Amino acid sequence: MSLCGQIVAGEVGSILIREKSGEKIELGDLLVAEDKEGYLILQVYDLLYGSQLSRLSREQLSGLKLEGIGVGLEFFEPQLRNYVIAQGKAVLKVSDKTQSPKVLPDFFGTVRHVEKKDLQFLSTPKNPIYLGDVRSGSKVVDVPVYLDAAEALTHHILIASTTGRGKSNLVKVMLWSVLGQGKFGMLVLDAHDEYYGRSGKGLKDHAKAKGNLVYYSVNPVPGTNTLSISLGSILPQHLEGIISLTEAQEQAVRSYHSKHGEKWLESIVRGVPMDGVKDVTLTVLRRIVRTKLSIDLEEDEIVCKNRVFSPTSGKSTIRSIVNDLEGGKVVVIDTSKIGDEAELLIGSMVANDVFAKYQAYKADGTLSDKLPVSIVIEEAPRVLGSDKLAFGDNIYSKIAKEGRKFKVGLQAVTQLTSVIPRDILTNMNTKIILGNEMATERRAIIDSAAQDLSQDDRTIASLDKGEAIVTSIFTRFAVPIQIPLFEDFVKVQKAQPDKIQYSG
Repeated sequence: MSLCGQIVAGEVGSILIREKSGEKIELGDLLVAEDKEGYLILQVYDLLYGSQLSRLSREQLSGLKLEGIGVGLEFFEPQLRNYVIAQGKAVLKVSDKTQSPKVLPDFFGTVRHVEKKDLQFLSTPKNPIYLGDVRSGSKVVDVPVYLDAAEALTHHILIASTTGRGKSNLVKVMLWSVLGQGKFGMLVLDAHDEYYGRSGKGLKDHAKAKGNLVYYSVNPVPGTNTLSISLGSILPQHLEGIISLTEAQEQAVRSYHSKHGEKWLESIVRGVPMDGVKDVTLTVLRRIVRTKLSIDLEEDEIVCKNRVFSPTSGKSTIRSIVNDLEGGKVVVIDTSKIGDEAELLIGSMVANDVFAKYQAYKADGTLSDKLPVSIVIEEAPRVLGSDKLAFGDNIYSKIAKEGRKFKVGLQAVTQLTSVIPRDILTNMNTKIILGNEMATERRAIIDSAAQDLSQDDRTIASLDKGEAIVTSIFTRFAVPIQIPLFEDFVKVQKAQPDKIQYSG
């Protein structure tokens, strides 16, 4: 057992530890302070210098050395007189059970780096989603970290960081473990066509992909599905929170749908006049449909420039997607070539249908027999931002607020946590925080975390690519993790398929 420091002072939430000479304590390190009943796990959130010499003396000695006057001048017993002080907080008390710490560690007691044996309480749940391995500072401990999918997915997950810190890589790793179980429906709107693995490693390489993975694209690979959706499947409520409309335009949309049914969008594109709808309103609606959804009229034929929506085909597409989700499959929709509004409209159509069906299941008492469904939304502020919800809820905010009662969840991926309303963030009961240099974004995450992260601002700012903190109502403390690179993770899984434990 290698000691790395000794407790010298402090208070609850700020325990001062003197670093042992020759050892290195890092920001974010997990340390163990043992006592008669068990041990406390401490987490380092700040580092500072300590010295037995006065600041004036240190400045004088350094000045002499820098100016070449004190050649050969050294501190007496430097390892004793000058040292590093780590500031830490107790995050967990472990004895015959685990509990929140309510006592200080022994005064002048020693601490050591956490070891695998100290983390045996991090067991594998019945329905595991693998996130990564425990990380102490920059050191990886061989202890996998899981969440229970049945709880975490329906209580919503937020994945937050700036660009390039590994958000998509984490989602791939999580989807891989869900895909192996076939117990959870996952809808993935893939804006960069990176999850399936069209041109590299992806979910298609999973041993159970053939039965549990469904892929849609306007340019499908052999054996997958063509993304084609009937115009008649689109309802006015699917546009809520997706396309901004004035009150007059909303009334016009409802009027067209009421009169023309499945042909309501086609009627707008054709410019069919409607009693009570002004010509200028119809003109603006035609422009919105043309620019936002790429639906236009050419030589008296309705055409879709992005090849997604069709007046003649795709009538069963949404129904098939919903059925696959109910069947516990991962459905990846390649939206890389269809534009933001069309992508979000497809997601809204599926989400509305799933939510309505699961509400009906709860009403008739059959919900307990149904598999949970979760929807992955990248750049979540596009549908959950304050500006999108200024005039009322859309389907995504409804799911965020009420979905857990109906076994429907969201997995929101974002760079801008601060623009998501507080009531939505509060309902995201698991947050996976990757590196973020922006203070406003760190503060928004910290303020809505499941555990107290008020002292972890520097730690979050210092996270490297693939490093994260998991704060959840389903974990005993905010667990630091190292997320494996997906390509390496797949190699390990193929070589050791039992390394990640699946139930059932």
